[in-house]
Amino acid sequence: MMPPSIWQWLIILLIIVLLFGAKKIPELAKGLGSGIKNFKKAMKEDEEEGTQNANNEQPPTQIKQTQAKQEDTKDTSSKQEA
Repeated sequence: MMPPSIWQWLIILLIIVLLFGAKKIPELAKGLGSGIKNFKKAMKEDEEEGTQNANNEQPPTQIKQTQAKQEDTKDTSSKQEA
């Protein structure tokens, strides 16, 4: 399958301009660019969390679960003493 020729790209561009209007296209491009930027930022944060988890013994969810269990144990023991 061959890639689209220059005429096909021009027709696609003309259809986009007719559908959205010339004033709306920069807004759409800006929204698309910010969406890509946010996606890359989220991917980078996810990778940083992965490297931090590799350094820890337990993933953060397991740490939170362990802390919650410890708090529940403290609550039940304090209720039994009263």
